[in-house]
Amino acid sequence: MMIPWQQLDSDTLQNIIESFVLREGTDYGEQERSLEEKVRDIRRQLASGDLVLVWSELHETMNIMPRTQLNENTP
Repeated sequence: MMIPWQQLDSDTLQNIIESFVLREGTDYGEQERSLEEKVRDIRRQLASGDLVLVWSELHETMNIMPRTQLNENTP
């Protein structure tokens, strides 16, 4: 189930994004980026609609994923 990120409390959204960034452990190339920069990037991608917040009822977890990946998994 998609969750509208705009309806979340600012602190809640911040915590979800930080958790996602820290969990992902993404390699950003030769130059490492700060947590704040990574969080800003995720916020920008949420605002543009490239990323979406998804609640898994099965696992009772929140995740951030590319919108295109969500469409692939939707019957």
